Amino acid sequence: MKLKTIGLAVGMMLSAAAGHAQSVDLTLSGGNPGGLWSLLGAGMDRAVKEDNGDSVITYQATGGGFANIGLLAANRTDLGLVHDAEIALALAGEEPFSAPVTNMMAIGYMYNWAPMHFFLDQDMAEEYGITSIADIATSGAPVTIGINRSGNITGDVALFMLAQAGLDEETLEANGGSFVRAGANEQGDLMQDGRIDMATNGIFIGHSSFRAIDENTDVVLLDIPADVIAAANEAFGTSDFVIPAGSYSNQDADVNTMALGAMVVTTDAMDDETAATLARAFSTYVDEIRAVHGAMAQLTPELLVSQTVLPFHPGAEAYYREAGLLE
Repeated sequence: MKLKTIGLAVGMMLSAAAGHAQSVDLTLSGGNPGGLWSLLGAGMDRAVKEDNGDSVITYQATGGGFANIGLLAANRTDLGLVHDAEIALALAGEEPFSAPVTNMMAIGYMYNWAPMHFFLDQDMAEEYGITSIADIATSGAPVTIGINRSGNITGDVALFMLAQAGLDEETLEANGGSFVRAGANEQGDLMQDGRIDMATNGIFIGHSSFRAIDENTDVVLLDIPADVIAAANEAFGTSDFVIPAGSYSNQDADVNTMALGAMVVTTDAMDDETAATLARAFSTYVDEIRAVHGAMAQLTPELLVSQTVLPFHPGAEAYYREAGLLE
């Protein structure tokens, strides 16, 4: 169906009485049970229920964004939460994908404020004169670096950014250091026990794992060179971000970095009316999604439509245009 025709159809939907809103019964593939994505799933379910009391979005715990793209590619789920960086790799057919994934379509951006952090033990930073990730390779410091587990995009991004700054695994090992794979909360425990010297992750400012590191260990937040940030944005479709001064105990100045975002994705198998219904529910009842966690306070209807890495589903796009959210 051509976009003009879809727009007319959606316009008719908008003028219909709210009581006639279509109900939906969909499965959303997310991440770990109890994590932020499961909360977002609950918020989206509340939003569609506000739109139509018979609607339901059922949350399905998975291994995360890469796993969700696999499910979407095989049309084994209706919706998936996926990082923008993961989508960029999938569209290009880069690892871990063996070929481009071509059937994905966006419904809405959920957030774009999960910045990459690089925390280093303060004593090591002072001993080796390290203030930026660009200093690590040339300092000779035997840094043991926590990297998120395989299959988590933040681990890939951290390795990419460190390599762009001159620190690949060979250089790190030559300095007597190593990479250690561990999740966000595990890295906090490892820092407290002195089993790693550095923690890396892309997650909200003040996330519980970062608070634990900041409150229980003496760490500094390392600077990131502008060319490294630019290279990461180019490779992963992410955006610039500033971690404001004072966000952490020993942080006296702003730290420039890049931030990952996450969006709700469907496939070209979804019909236009269902996609338009989701767009209407998420934008009209955005407060239901915002309420799931304090970190979601910045979510607005305008943010929902701000992603640029993936085409919107035509039904969702037509609704957003009719509602004045897209030009």
